[in-house]
Amino acid sequence: MSSDDKKIERAVLNTRIIRLPKQKLATFGTTNLAYFMLTEPAYREAGDELAETVVREGRVIAEKPKIVTPYYLSHLEGFSEDARRYFNTLLQSPQAHTPGLYYAYKNELRQTNIVSEDITSVVRKISEEIDRKADPLASIIRGEDELWDVSLLKFIYELTRSSVGHNVRQLQSRGLLEVDYGGVPQDARLGIEALFREVIRGEREPKDLKEELDRWGVFEEYEDRFFAVFRRRR
Repeated sequence: MSSDDKKIERAVLNTRIIRLPKQKLATFGTTNLAYFMLTEPAYREAGDELAETVVREGRVIAEKPKIVTPYYLSHLEGFSEDARRYFNTLLQSPQAHTPGLYYAYKNELRQTNIVSEDITSVVRKISEEIDRKADPLASIIRGEDELWDVSLLKFIYELTRSSVGHNVRQLQSRGLLEVDYGGVPQDARLGIEALFREVIRGEREPKDLKEELDRWGVFEEYEDRFFAVFRRRR
């Protein structure tokens, strides 16, 4: 294990999620999560009696979970050859069109402050402030200063793991995980129809629609409609 890998492993082990949001990730919309990342300053030396805490305040924007299949993922860019070989084996199996959920996140760090208090005191004050505001989407995390974003990723992973069952049940109750004759989930069909409408209104480019149709392997099925829309946009 490299020194970088060891640092990451240590950061993950030392991360403590002190307060998770009271709500799960939304199934049918975007979730805007507030976080307070608390760390001891990296410059602090052992035996230093000066109490200081770095407080990073920001938001994690969780997009609506997207239903995908191994077939869909095999068309995404940025994967290694080994990953693509694995995808190819999946495509030969009955699981090629088994739907799963894909979560996308964006981190927005708003501000960073250093306060002259120990972490325990800071946790108490922030927690009281969250209670006063009754914010169900706020969280408190204790992490590593140099690798605080690794600590944030651990928080995101834990939140996703706690939400996925809830999200799946809601999608199943609406039949959106059902796969049709072409191996396409119902939710994806609805998404394609929404893309058509957005392209017609000029809110999205035709290439975005073409890419989505290609990823699902259904361009020929929608070809006539696509070119009719494309001609209207010219």
